[in-house]
Amino acid sequence: MINEIEQVALRAARAAGRIHLKRLSRITINRKSNSIDLVTEADRESEAAVIEVIHRAFPTHAILAEESGASAHQSDHRWIIDPLDGTTNFAHGYPQFCVSIAYERRGRVQFGVVFDALKKECFVAHRGQGARLNGKTIRVSSTPNLCSALLCTGFAYDRRERRRFYMCFWEELMTRTQGIRRTGSAALDLAYVAAGRTDGFWEFGLRAWDVAAGSLIVEEARGRVTNMDGSALDLGGANIVATNGRIHDELVETITHTRPEADRRHAEMLRETKASA
Repeated sequence: MINEIEQVALRAARAAGRIHLKRLSRITINRKSNSIDLVTEADRESEAAVIEVIHRAFPTHAILAEESGASAHQSDHRWIIDPLDGTTNFAHGYPQFCVSIAYERRGRVQFGVVFDALKKECFVAHRGQGARLNGKTIRVSSTPNLCSALLCTGFAYDRRERRRFYMCFWEELMTRTQGIRRTGSAALDLAYVAAGRTDGFWEFGLRAWDVAAGSLIVEEARGRVTNMDGSALDLGGANIVATNGRIHDELVETITHTRPEADRRHAEMLRETKASA
């Protein structure tokens, strides 16, 4: 069955990718929760295309998708879909976006694909069978420690309200690493850790569709993925750390050590905002 799962997932990813490329030159933008939480027609059209491909092959499988939410019926089989990860990039014509599709059986992700149609890069992983990029096996980097590492991260949609909290981690890790990149697509950030292009990734406030496929790809590329406290990854919470494994404990420890100061800065900001109101 896993071969059929892969075939369907790849068909769905390519269908979404075609819509991304078609829509890139004529983008219509709307806003969801706030002025920086965007959705485009490409998000909705590509999600509909992915769901149509999956339902045609597996009509009884459940769906969890970013724009339409969860399907009403229950099943041991569930597909977790981000039809366009990196919407803000896409809306500005910035070339860093993708579709992310994961297949989950009985609560455990078994297959994931992250497809960047613009760069023609397709990252794929089967549980227990390794990870591939365009058919070639990929592995995480061999970077041995945090001071030699290149990290990537992102900021949640409440970043204006919690800017001091998030920047505290950036500042701390900026001084402990060779560099930090902020690309705007969590799914591609995870895929890049898997491919050894970066050594680690952390981000607060993600959702299951942001990380379900990418986290499996990292694991199957012999990396490590956890919650920020080092416990087993919770897709529902998705405050995530993903690394090549070698720097994992050091990155988790640094985040844990920085958290009290980040909380203090955020509380201070709230007091200042209240005082000036």
